[in-house]
Amino acid sequence: MAAQRALLVGGNGIISGSVSRLLVERGWEVTLLNRGTQTKRPPVAGAEHLTGDADDPASIAAAVGGRDFDVVANFRSFRPEQARADVELFEGRTGQYVYISSASAYQKPIAALPIVESTPLRNPYWQYSRDKIASEDVLVAAYRESGFPVTIVRPSHTYDATAVPLEGGFTSLRRMLDGRPVVVHGDGTSWWTLTHSRDLARAFVGLLGNPHAIGSPVHITSDEHLTWDEIVRLLGRALGVEPRIVHVASDTIAREHPPIGPGLVGDKAHSVIFDNTRVKTLVPGWEATIPFADGAREIVDWHLADPARQRVDAELDAAYDRLVTAFG
Repeated sequence: MAAQRALLVGGNGIISGSVSRLLVERGWEVTLLNRGTQTKRPPVAGAEHLTGDADDPASIAAAVGGRDFDVVANFRSFRPEQARADVELFEGRTGQYVYISSASAYQKPIAALPIVESTPLRNPYWQYSRDKIASEDVLVAAYRESGFPVTIVRPSHTYDATAVPLEGGFTSLRRMLDGRPVVVHGDGTSWWTLTHSRDLARAFVGLLGNPHAIGSPVHITSDEHLTWDEIVRLLGRALGVEPRIVHVASDTIAREHPPIGPGLVGDKAHSVIFDNTRVKTLVPGWEATIPFADGAREIVDWHLADPARQRVDAELDAAYDRLVTAFG
């Protein structure tokens, strides 16, 4: 029996890198399409590598040529025009098209917890989320009109060792190591869900080739719920320090440093708890098994292993200093 063939557009990111490696381990023929090979993660051994630009449909078409695939997953599609181009390119050429949307698309403010796949989609604060919603609309319409075999996956905050789950990456870790206060939005008690990419990959791969996953969305998240204060303290514990936390209103942080405003006010400021019944039904036996206490140690070990990874966002760091002076 021939191996199943998967094309992953953007195949060495936080989520896609773990998915790609797991597919190779399970015997799939994996083709990755990226703009280049320079990433934080090592190249995926055993995969074919193509060069193309996800922002340029002609580039993808030229790279792929006339081939077809059992599964196509696009991890670099952010706008509805990209979704339309993929429908045109891959209709009739794949048994399943997986679109990576975002749990940030769920309504904000959130009317009820836990969040389920039928929770309305609306985010007036963040253009990224609105574009994901518009892209989902394109793909759902294609499924209804022509049977385009789309599966919509909505990850929430997914991380690996390279990704500090705080604004500015290593910036707050540097502040902890220096004994400087760390700014946490709100009062630090809102709930958040962090999912390790290896956990997500096992569920993601379990959806591939599953006919019951076609035509409807599914989110994939951990069942571990942490407050933001707990997240910061777990990272501090991994660093061997006790963080000094200063709480500042989310709107105030957004005004002080606008680049992080939409993602903060439109996503992280809201408590999120997810009901993962659907993915557990589609992928029997799956559950997230990596607690963030373990993930925090991976993050710290990876960053401390190389000074080049310890980059500080100077503008955000200065904004935090101003906020600490005003509210600390």
